[in-house]
Amino acid sequence: MLEKIRIVLVNPSHPGNIGATARAMKTMGLSRLFLVKPKEFPHTTAAVLAAGADDVLDRCQVTSTLKEALAGCHFVIATSARERRLPWPSCTPHIAAKQALQAAAMGEVAILFGSERVGLLNSELQMAHVHLIIPANPDYSSLNLAAAVQLVCYELRMAFLNQVEELTDNTLLEEPPAKIEEVEAFYQHLQKMLWDIQFLKEQRPRKLMNRLRRLFQRAKLSQVEVNILRGILTAIEKVLLTKSLGSVDNGSRGQAA
Repeated sequence: MLEKIRIVLVNPSHPGNIGATARAMKTMGLSRLFLVKPKEFPHTTAAVLAAGADDVLDRCQVTSTLKEALAGCHFVIATSARERRLPWPSCTPHIAAKQALQAAAMGEVAILFGSERVGLLNSELQMAHVHLIIPANPDYSSLNLAAAVQLVCYELRMAFLNQVEELTDNTLLEEPPAKIEEVEAFYQHLQKMLWDIQFLKEQRPRKLMNRLRRLFQRAKLSQVEVNILRGILTAIEKVLLTKSLGSVDNGSRGQAA
């Protein structure tokens, strides 16, 4: 199941951290590394600090967007250094590792790490189902990127060795889980429909959409459920279009009379 878990570094600025991340992954049995717009890669420093994990670097995938790096995933964990203004399901690395392994039994899983300077942006964190928060010393919580990856990979290794089968909050889905791109397409469809029916207003529409994202991410939608929801939205669109055409037709007849 570790083969189905990808480590994603978003905008890493130091090639040494990329190499050290590859080393951290290989020591714990992980091998799938994704880099989103790295500042410098390939780089000799990355190769040196990989210290023998060259195979992880050689097969790593570089993408220009986070959406590309998450393509095919149905469960996403994002690391965050602190709680956010809008509460999101969060957990420790120990619990996150259990969730990741159970989700890996159903498909692709991604664990996101942000850049060394600013971490993950709010828009990137919102693409995750769960936020992983390392319970570091509140007086000095600065943790090196590669060290954070090592800590999380260790927990994944331990969960794998213990053959964890149960989630703390959910059982395995009987239906195939929805991929991240399918869920994102649903969010775009939902937002358009909410604008069309004037439920979304000009004032702070993003706040409402963020809350709806949180709601649906918590549900861990299956492919069937996403199809049902999008089918409902499409049906509403058809009804609105029919009413709109009827209003235009009646108005034309009135003018003719």
